[in-house]
Amino acid sequence: MSVIEKTRPAAPPPAPRRPARRRRFTDENGRRIPGWELVLRYGLLLAVLALMIGPFLWQLSTSLKGPTEDIFSSPPKFLPGEPTLHNYERVADTIPVWDYALNSLKVAVANVVTNCVGAALAGYALARLRYRGRRAATLAFVLAMLVPVEGIIIAQFTTMRELGLNNTLIGVVLPGSIASLNVLLMRNAFLNVPYEIEEAAFVDGANVWQRFLRIALPSVKGTLAVVAIFAFMGAWDDFLWPLIVLSDPSKFTLTIGLNYLHGTFANDERLVAAGTIIAVAPLILLFACLQRYFFRGVGEGAVKG
Repeated sequence: MSVIEKTRPAAPPPAPRRPARRRRFTDENGRRIPGWELVLRYGLLLAVLALMIGPFLWQLSTSLKGPTEDIFSSPPKFLPGEPTLHNYERVADTIPVWDYALNSLKVAVANVVTNCVGAALAGYALARLRYRGRRAATLAFVLAMLVPVEGIIIAQFTTMRELGLNNTLIGVVLPGSIASLNVLLMRNAFLNVPYEIEEAAFVDGANVWQRFLRIALPSVKGTLAVVAIFAFMGAWDDFLWPLIVLSDPSKFTLTIGLNYLHGTFANDERLVAAGTIIAVAPLILLFACLQRYFFRGVGEGAVKG
């Protein structure tokens, strides 16, 4: 045995293996969730998911079924036997769906811009500026939410006619350009921003516009995304007001144009389903792009650092 081997310390014995611990599920307060409660929660979530997503998936399946497949079979057949995109081509052949979609896109984008800009300015004025009648103005926005659209639609139509905006896309956009709900959402978001930050900017010489654009507005991006989604959905899905104010078929929005897919003596469910998917697809795309800001808008205004 060499000298090196004599002086080398003996290797320590291997540590005993600990038994694997069972994974415990806890809530936000650290309380252990029993197994039956966990199963109940996921069961309710799956049931709500089926109620919310089920009709959309059924419409998607119907739009992909060919003319030879029975969509009213019992029990119903969910997956199409021979998927086809022919129904979407038929929609484009039946109505000028892309022209209608372009009109809806113009209205929706204009509605998003006006709501984001107008609601941000009004919300900041209600939350930060000091002037006489601020509480009365806030109360007026709250009361405006309680008035149903159907109760003022005749007055809106008369106003658009007096302004010469009937049968124009501007007449479609103008009544919903700034929604009361969006103004109140922005007001609450600005109230959650610590006022000390703006006071420090005021001491450094920043005026009200600089404080609004450089401090307040970047702090409420989440709520601004919520306003954008609500404004886009409201304008894209609106049916009653465009139907009243528009009379020229070339200016119809998508919701009005899809109504022509319902025939008087025949109704092709595959055609209607394809048109529905075309109308819903932009909303899904918008929410997929803004979902990160949408869920962050619930706790808007907190200081991170």
